[in-house]
Amino acid sequence: MKLEIIELDTTGTILLPYFENRITAGFPSPAMDYSEEKLDIKDYLIQHPNSTFFVRVNGDSMIGEGINDGDLLVVDKSISGFMGHIVIAEVNGEFTVKKIEMINGRLYLIAANDKFEPIEINETTEFMIWGVVTYSIHRTL
Repeated sequence: MKLEIIELDTTGTILLPYFENRITAGFPSPAMDYSEEKLDIKDYLIQHPNSTFFVRVNGDSMIGEGINDGDLLVVDKSISGFMGHIVIAEVNGEFTVKKIEMINGRLYLIAANDKFEPIEINETTEFMIWGVVTYSIHRTL
């Protein structure tokens, strides 16, 4: 995976319409209240602006986690408890997005696609965690 980091502009606000009521996935409710508020999408997606970056996904190793080719990932470098989370990692000079797991006392990066083998991290592996993926943004059209 080629790491394409997208700069985060934290200087302004992006206020978008936000409807407080949840959207029903079944039959719509005719009694729904249509009150509208404003939501700054950065406040929703970004908890730590100074340690957050965006990266674009290239590949399908994480489709089982809902991360698709071309998705935009929100990554937080300040999260230290990364075990069991999806991370951006550098392994032997290559970037990847995988879930990090400890299995039988060994550290692995696990894909969410059966076509990909787990990557074992050991003492000979050049390895660095760049951050924890907090959101995946993808188009539905």
